Amino acid sequence: MVALHHLTNADLHSHSTVSDGTLSPAALAARAHAAGVELWALTDHDELGGQHAARDAALSLGMAYLCGVEISVSFAGQSVHVVGLGVDPDDADLLAGLRRTRGGRGERARRMAEDLARVGIPGAYEGALQYAGNPELISRTHFGRWLVERGVCADTHEVFRRFLVEGKPGFVPHRWATLTEAVGWIHGAGGIAVIAHPARYRFTPTEEFALFDAFRSLGGRGVEVMVGAHSEPERVTYAGVAQEFGLLASRGSDFHDPMESRTDLGALPDLPGRLDPVWLALRHRVHAA
Repeated sequence: MVALHHLTNADLHSHSTVSDGTLSPAALAARAHAAGVELWALTDHDELGGQHAARDAALSLGMAYLCGVEISVSFAGQSVHVVGLGVDPDDADLLAGLRRTRGGRGERARRMAEDLARVGIPGAYEGALQYAGNPELISRTHFGRWLVERGVCADTHEVFRRFLVEGKPGFVPHRWATLTEAVGWIHGAGGIAVIAHPARYRFTPTEEFALFDAFRSLGGRGVEVMVGAHSEPERVTYAGVAQEFGLLASRGSDFHDPMESRTDLGALPDLPGRLDPVWLALRHRVHAA
């Protein structure tokens, strides 16, 4: 068992080329290790294909590792992400559920491309697919990179101000997994379910309370407090939410790319001392050299 503590430099949210990151699992492990990360998790979107390579690379560097995944969920008309930490990457039910969740990405991507073509931006599906490599894994991030490459936008932050979000060209809603399904798959695979980057969602206070209340009632146990997308006031807010709902707190950069990501691996502040880190409840699921 690894000697983990409250101030462990844990980065439990990152993405590789297996979903919408730009570094391979091994390269991501090397970057995390070089940044001083002591406990790392790869959490690709709806995909476990990089887990064995990530774990092997982490252990070869002497870095502790938690298997992870980020599952796309539909809740109250929005897409919400639930991170599963400490999961068994070979669990049959989790793998089957993720396969069904990924299944709609290709058709959604074609509809996004058709919408972009209507505003004078043709060829987006083929362009985005070059970045994704697999229609099952194609996402808004891949469209964003292509729009930057084409010179339509200066960077991916501009992309998500002008395109691909509700009310803008290229936005196509998709029905992902249900919250019940996602939490159930994670628990069935031996992991802990965590609400990812909660400040990103555009819920009313009533809807947000309903999300956390439903999540907790299903057995969800964690929330990301220190995450790359959160401002300092948002970190304070969700530290309070963790306490209000009795949830464990998580920490992760949500790293995708050295140039795109707001926060590098391992660079977040420590969790406030009053919160219970999720990794302390996952000691028995940690892989260590």
